[in-house]
Amino acid sequence: MAIKEELIDELLGSREIKTQDDLFGKEGILKQLSKQLMERLLEAEMTNHLGYTRHSIEGHNSGNSRNGKTKKTVKTGNGDIEIAVPRDRESEFEPILIEKRKSHLKGLDDQILSLYAKGMTVRDIHEHLSELYGTEISRDLISTITDAVLEDVAQWRNRPLDKIYPIVFIDGFVSKCRVDGAVSNSTVYCDIWY
Repeated sequence: MAIKEELIDELLGSREIKTQDDLFGKEGILKQLSKQLMERLLEAEMTNHLGYTRHSIEGHNSGNSRNGKTKKTVKTGNGDIEIAVPRDRESEFEPILIEKRKSHLKGLDDQILSLYAKGMTVRDIHEHLSELYGTEISRDLISTITDAVLEDVAQWRNRPLDKIYPIVFIDGFVSKCRVDGAVSNSTVYCDIWY
């Protein structure tokens, strides 16, 4: 889905953006936009959970209703963002975007695991994320995320190997030949090993 040019003009026109920090910084427009989008999605999830919109008549005496909001700091690729998460009276609301008792988006887990798979240590990952995104993620959180896959890694390393692995090597060369004045390439296969 493409974002309309008018929307971008409106966003940029409402602020004076001159530097990179105005766009990507701690108080930049992208961080504010991310906050508002997350909060809007959480409100939509709450509406779906309850089955009626805010201030709707269907919500009166329904047994469960909105019950304010709690503040939560979420660690993202753009740094830490403080959002307001809606609550319901019966505490049955389970957000999908940012799960309960989680303080980071799922994409951050994938980034950490990718860096870990490339051989980076927990300290290296911590420094990399701090330098790149300006977000402080504790080493304990990084260890928890990487420890979650250690069992799978150990099983893969200790899996039984097959007795025979068939491998075929084909060796050959290409030679240019001139036949009746025309140049043609012909491939000659020399050895086949298996």
